[in-house]
Amino acid sequence: MPTNESTVTIHMVSSLDGFVCKPDGDVAWLETSDRYEAGIADEDAIAFLGTVDCFVLGARTYETALKLGWPYSDVPVIVLTTSNMPADRASVQFLSGDLAGLVRERLRPRYKNIWVVGGPTLVRDFLRMGLADEVRVTIAPVIIGGGLPFFDRTEVESALHLKDVTAYKSGMVELSYVVRTD
Repeated sequence: MPTNESTVTIHMVSSLDGFVCKPDGDVAWLETSDRYEAGIADEDAIAFLGTVDCFVLGARTYETALKLGWPYSDVPVIVLTTSNMPADRASVQFLSGDLAGLVRERLRPRYKNIWVVGGPTLVRDFLRMGLADEVRVTIAPVIIGGGLPFFDRTEVESALHLKDVTAYKSGMVELSYVVRTD
């Protein structure tokens, strides 16, 4: 973990077969109708999101979040893109350029709890550059059979240490790992 004690967490929701969306970009499968009574209330997960200081998104994830209903409130959101996109919120910044420099010089000094929430290209880059401290994968109880994979050609081996497992009443399961540096 960095000396300033900031934490960069990769977090995405995937189907059991490892996809973050269908081939056409559809994510309606995220609305699970399963019930697991021994799980914790999904509202606890929503309350936890209030502890995040900054979210980092790719352009497609940003566009999807706008369509589905903005889940990030007024928390600062950094959208990494080379496209000109409309800023719908004061809390959103669009940046491009040196990812490692952005994380080291702008994000870690300013924010304690940074969450990278998509997409797979961004996840790949964070893993390749060794910029992530944690990986949290929430698995939805559905197999969608194809689409955009969560981990797409990372081309690096990343050793992980299981930190926690949480089962939710919705049937979703979150696996929380620390990225090992040894």
